[in-house]
Amino acid sequence: MAEQAITQGAIRSIFEPNGCFVEHPVLQCVQIKTMEPKAGDANPMQRFRVVLSDVRNFIQTMVATGINDIVTTGKLKKGCIVRLLKYNAQQVKDKKILILMDMDVLEQYGELDKIGQPEALDIKDEKPQPAAVSANNFYGNKPQPPQQQQQRSLPHHQSNPTSTAHPNIYPIESLSPYAHKWTIRARCTHKGELKTWHNTKGEGKLFSVNLLDDTGEIRATGFNDVCERLYPIFEEGTVYYISAPCRVTLAKKQFSNLPNDYELQFERDTDVEKAEDQDNAPQIRYNFTKIGELNSVEKDTTIDTIGVLKEVAEVTTITSKNTNKDFSKRELTIADDTQTSVRLTIWGKSAESFEAPLESIIAFKGAKVSDFGGRSLSLLSSGSMTVEPDISEAHTLRGWYDGIGDNVQFSTHQNMAGNTGNSARQDSKTISQVNEEESYLQQDTPTYFSLKASVVFVKHNSTIAYPACRTTTPTACNKKIVEENPDEWWCENCSKRWDKPEWRYILSISVADHTGNLYLSCFDEAGRMIIGMSANEVMEMKDEDEPKFLTTMQDATCKMFNFRVRAKMETYQDQPKPRYQVQSIMPLNYAQEANRLAELLKQYDINESDSLFV
Repeated sequence: MAEQAITQGAIRSIFEPNGCFVEHPVLQCVQIKTMEPKAGDANPMQRFRVVLSDVRNFIQTMVATGINDIVTTGKLKKGCIVRLLKYNAQQVKDKKILILMDMDVLEQYGELDKIGQPEALDIKDEKPQPAAVSANNFYGNKPQPPQQQQQRSLPHHQSNPTSTAHPNIYPIESLSPYAHKWTIRARCTHKGELKTWHNTKGEGKLFSVNLLDDTGEIRATGFNDVCERLYPIFEEGTVYYISAPCRVTLAKKQFSNLPNDYELQFERDTDVEKAEDQDNAPQIRYNFTKIGELNSVEKDTTIDTIGVLKEVAEVTTITSKNTNKDFSKRELTIADDTQTSVRLTIWGKSAESFEAPLESIIAFKGAKVSDFGGRSLSLLSSGSMTVEPDISEAHTLRGWYDGIGDNVQFSTHQNMAGNTGNSARQDSKTISQVNEEESYLQQDTPTYFSLKASVVFVKHNSTIAYPACRTTTPTACNKKIVEENPDEWWCENCSKRWDKPEWRYILSISVADHTGNLYLSCFDEAGRMIIGMSANEVMEMKDEDEPKFLTTMQDATCKMFNFRVRAKMETYQDQPKPRYQVQSIMPLNYAQEANRLAELLKQYDINESDSLFV
């Protein structure tokens, strides 16, 4: 029964000029493997390789990350029968593979032993074929077979801008510096402003766009003359065909929050063509974080979130201390069904042109988490927002808000990190409690707590700061730089040279309360508050006036703060060791502290009075 359902011969026909002879081939999954992440990848994404068989042949396939859940949920298993809905065929050197973008598991067949004795697809005697044929004509019309082919390489998109045949469509997920002749069909989800730059090498202009297809997202940038040609073409929400020549380079993570190891750089001859068929446009994918869960998210993390618009402030202007430029900003307040609200800042033209009515549902992609005045959010320049998106999360939130949400009193994140009054955080701990719970820390899952303690020692006989890159726009780099020659520092991340670094604190401090002591790791913001001056000043003092430096380290002690701490078990020299890292730090509000103690005394008096009547 199952063997009859399988489309025998489908795998070979997929790579023929006319494509597969059926629209949705049915195949058997004979193997599933987890692919190891690339070395050095800061944000490794789980990927899976699947071997499919049509009884006669088998082929290696890669599961697009957008449908990873079909594997992680256990729906796809070895021996299952599957129907391919969207796929992309490619030939890499002498190897043919499939990228799986959508498929169904035919659960009525269950898990079976391997059917037949399929053989690897032999490509030695085959004629070169088109690289990509997608089911449902998702990437456009299927091309006619070429009349003549002199090379074994795959055919590429012709330079004629009016051509509607794009036979060599690549999924964004498979782009790499080793792919040269390709075309992607992608939706522009974000178009940045046209910017100018100045440095020692000269000046110029640039712009960037975010591009999305069913397999992933990628950032693309154009410079100078390319800006004049391509900047007017791109519109947010529109689908385009983009064809090489176009450089694929390693992504500069300080400028983009997209989960892609690569980015594109438009060249003078890069072909950008608006797709005639705007249907089946790839939809923006979100990984939402609830507003009520922001306290468990690390500072500077980039997230997606969705909420009901509760307040809209007026546009204000701030001046950057580093560039002396003016920036427009507008603060929004959004809330969700965790009955929590948060302040979210938008910038530039987005702030000036914002017109969404109150109580709109807005989805934000690419918002940076800050701990300024409690948890808050800031929409990155590469981020986007969509008013009333047609997604299930928006419909669910709308139903909740229209039903009961408009009568809810929302709590706020503002000043929660330093508040020690009646609304003090429920996860406030003493040091003895932290030490008792140390054995429960997990290797992969950090925990967070609040701690009120005094600084009793600053470890100054080792590294207290590191030399950081001075790049500040569009985002701060802060990577460690290396002194190659006197007064010549090199940043590998930005490929820039500096005459001096920006020193940033990496302090180790001992804090104590009435129950014990604990070592905490502090970064630059916390270090500035504890020491009372910048790391640049302290490092200069250390080199020029050692006694004054030691006095400064001593003066930093005996100060009490409210700490927000991240705890995680790490491995050091093959031994588990807890690490406590300061996420935010606030000085004590003595009025609030006095009120809190007064309330405790009142409770003590009440309890004592009650005991007299027992």
